[in-house]
Amino acid sequence: MAKVIVVDASKCYACLGCVVECAYQRSGAGEHVSLTSGVLLSAVCEVIAVGEDPVPLVCNHCADAPCLTVCPTGAIHRQSPEGPVVLTRELCIGCKACVMACPFGMVRMSREGTTAVKCDMCADRLAVGRQPACVEACITGALEVRELEDVVSESQARAGAMVLAGGVHK
Repeated sequence: MAKVIVVDASKCYACLGCVVECAYQRSGAGEHVSLTSGVLLSAVCEVIAVGEDPVPLVCNHCADAPCLTVCPTGAIHRQSPEGPVVLTRELCIGCKACVMACPFGMVRMSREGTTAVKCDMCADRLAVGRQPACVEACITGALEVRELEDVVSESQARAGAMVLAGGVHK
């Protein structure tokens, strides 16, 4: 079954632990290296302000991923039908089609501007039963890996309850 990172923004207080751990994971620098701007720029997740509230942003690994659809070289792909959308940098030609196609702004160009970068849900960690770095680092539980089917079912149930309660107006 497909897994997704679910965000509960009400639990986030912008500690940026997710961003820092993502940066260390992506940079390959190791956890005992100083947090330089070069390391920090390796992060593919971010926390933005929506009004005064912090909101963590992570790749949605869309079922019908636009970034995957437009990639001319197959650099963006899934290793399995239910796996995360990953990018093989060696296959990327830097055309930026995926950057323009992502409706959530979660595919970016590398610092060097030569290849795209995106979250792969720490596929290497998932493969050995670990959580993605951002989820593992989140001390408030604002980020959680869940089965997509469960998330969809719960969302549909909430939407149905709102309609029954008269909470949705045209």
